[in-house]
Amino acid sequence: QVRLVESGGGVVQAGGSLRLSCAASGSIFSFTMGWYRQAPGKQRELVAHISGSGTTIHADSVKGRFIISRDNAKNTVYLQMNSLKPEDTAVYYCKMFGFSAWGQGTQVTVSS
Repeated sequence: QVRLVESGGGVVQAGGSLRLSCAASGSIFSFTMGWYRQAPGKQRELVAHISGSGTTIHADSVKGRFIISRDNAKNTVYLQMNSLKPEDTAVYYCKMFGFSAWGQGTQVTVSS
């Protein structure tokens, strides 16, 4: 089972940017990888995912502001978050599709 470690979260003012990283303990080559988030009192939701060939899909709520990318050589997936809003505040998790394991998540807090 691949282990996933998220990092890069923090506290930022509205309009600011953060870059999240997800490092996998094994190869991510050919696997679809996704970023999810869970705000307090809400269900976990899919933010973006990227296929093994690099095709990306972003949720409407983040389209034009967030960008998912991957570096297969480093077994790492990224989420560049720009123009952050208070409603983006959540714990962000990455996921390897087809596997049940989750990382510990990284907290993102956007202040108004």
